[in-house]
Amino acid sequence: MTKISPLAVVEEGAKIGENVIVEPFAYISSKAKIGDGTTIGQCARIDGDTTIGRECRIFSHAVVGSIPQDLKYHGEDVQLVIGDRNTIREFTLINPGTESGGGITKIGSDNLFMGYVHVAHDCIIGNRCIFANAATLAGHVEIGDGVVVGGLTPIHQFVKIGDLAMIAGASALSQDVPPYCLAEGNRAVLRGLNLTGLRRNLSRDAIDPIRVAYKELFERGKPLKETAQKLLETTESEEVKKMCRFVLETRRGIPFERKINDK
Repeated sequence: MTKISPLAVVEEGAKIGENVIVEPFAYISSKAKIGDGTTIGQCARIDGDTTIGRECRIFSHAVVGSIPQDLKYHGEDVQLVIGDRNTIREFTLINPGTESGGGITKIGSDNLFMGYVHVAHDCIIGNRCIFANAATLAGHVEIGDGVVVGGLTPIHQFVKIGDLAMIAGASALSQDVPPYCLAEGNRAVLRGLNLTGLRRNLSRDAIDPIRVAYKELFERGKPLKETAQKLLETTESEEVKKMCRFVLETRRGIPFERKINDK
């Protein structure tokens, strides 16, 4: 049974699913769509053409779907689409897309956005990610599945982060981070593999070739893209293939410390 507080503002036209809870002083726009079982906390704001999936929890003072913080935005029709079972904590801000970025910000399912997180316009986020307090994503950032971003970490616009990567807290990331890797520092550089994330999600037999590939790519001092292409053509590991394709397709570059060739 849906419960909407008489002190909440739900504009005419909003589509509210079954078993939704809307607490006092929350606001839901006329274009919003709220999935079954979702809770909208006190003083939270769901703005614009925003779709929120099933069983999400939106906490107090979160602002979801307000217009992009982009001077190129001039009132175009844009969207924010959020999947199922996401937790969005207090004072988090998530913006929709812009016309230049395809008009949509898209977030998958089972993600945790801790307090004061910002997701800017045109970001694409996968599933099962964790964004610690005050992590900040600039426009057009793309993040894979199972990624962890530490607190107080800003991510530069157009950066891509691969599956199961981790960005340490209080870092500043301005380049792309391949799948399974750990980056840290200001500016952030690769420090190794995200072994904790790998062990939680992959078997040892799957992890071993990733270890070998990481050393070949980032610790032997070999030309990066040539090495990635060679590994891609020879490995049988789907995870290593994913790493190599990421390296070959990067546009912002990979932040690792170049070493002298081993003899």
